[in-house]
Amino acid sequence: MLGNRLRKRHDQLRKWAARAGIEAFRLYERDIPEFPLTVDWYAGEVVAWLHPRTRDDTPELEEAHRVRCVQEIREGLGIDEARLFLKTRRRQRRRRDGGEAEGDEAGQYERVGQSNAMRVVSEQGLKFEVNLSDYLDTGLFLDHRITRDMVRQRAQGKRVLNLFAYTGSFTCYALAGGAAATTTVDLSNTYQAWTERNMRLNGFEPSREHRLIQGDCVQFLERGPRKNERYDIVVCDPPTFSNSKRMAEDSFSVDRDWPRLIATMQPWLADEAVVWFSTNSRGLQFDAAQLPVGFAARDMTDRTRSPDFAEGRGHRAWMVARQSTFDAWKARRGARGSQSDAATNEQA
Repeated sequence: MLGNRLRKRHDQLRKWAARAGIEAFRLYERDIPEFPLTVDWYAGEVVAWLHPRTRDDTPELEEAHRVRCVQEIREGLGIDEARLFLKTRRRQRRRRDGGEAEGDEAGQYERVGQSNAMRVVSEQGLKFEVNLSDYLDTGLFLDHRITRDMVRQRAQGKRVLNLFAYTGSFTCYALAGGAAATTTVDLSNTYQAWTERNMRLNGFEPSREHRLIQGDCVQFLERGPRKNERYDIVVCDPPTFSNSKRMAEDSFSVDRDWPRLIATMQPWLADEAVVWFSTNSRGLQFDAAQLPVGFAARDMTDRTRSPDFAEGRGHRAWMVARQSTFDAWKARRGARGSQSDAATNEQA
């Protein structure tokens, strides 16, 4: 079943991916109950994550299941063992405060191997370094490629702040879109170095205008902006949960802390600034009433979901801005519509 499903999905998606200039895409995400795993394609190589099946699985049953999955993936996609990277996601345990005590997010940034299977993949005209072997995730969140392109389309001449930046893919898209200035903030030195490599892959260099800042994003926001330091676009894709020892506070839970996180952005925002806020948490209850006074939001989840995630479990996304900004956009669209109608009448 799994092999047939993978073969059909690859046949369906490869032509779309080639037209879009995409070398890495999702093939499968727990579509068949008997096979709870995720499978991604990386330019001819495959990364697969095994999810827990039942709490009473014995080690022998788990191993038999792993062997069967490997066999079906290889046969379904016609790859040899050297091109398959198999990983395991742990079952999450919930904290009393609603955060994740351990689970996918708890270990996704920690090194789990030393094979150093580094590759470069193309995506919509840009290039990104991925590590297929040594971390739970590869360095490129595939479900955000439409969101990244939306930022690129809006970045010309803008100042862009990328929070919880991971390996800086949003920063690279903003630079490709002509951003006047970018600030990329992440807690990890490892991932800031990765961001720098991604920038250089695409012909960009860190500079006074395009800064990389290693630090706690919450602490960065709470210190407040310097004089004339305002941003037109803010990208914020925080982890579901973090308890890093280097954080200013004991822990961060996006389910609990998202309203405070957005509130602390307010002094950093230019007059018509937009915040692209997203999460992979299923438990987050996004209530616009918890936004700062005068702010509003649009749900962008469906608009930022690409074909390989149409049936999957990717992110949820919102565009957050002052209500006056949304009103100004609406007025400009109305004015353009009136001008178009007048031109049509004149031609008639």
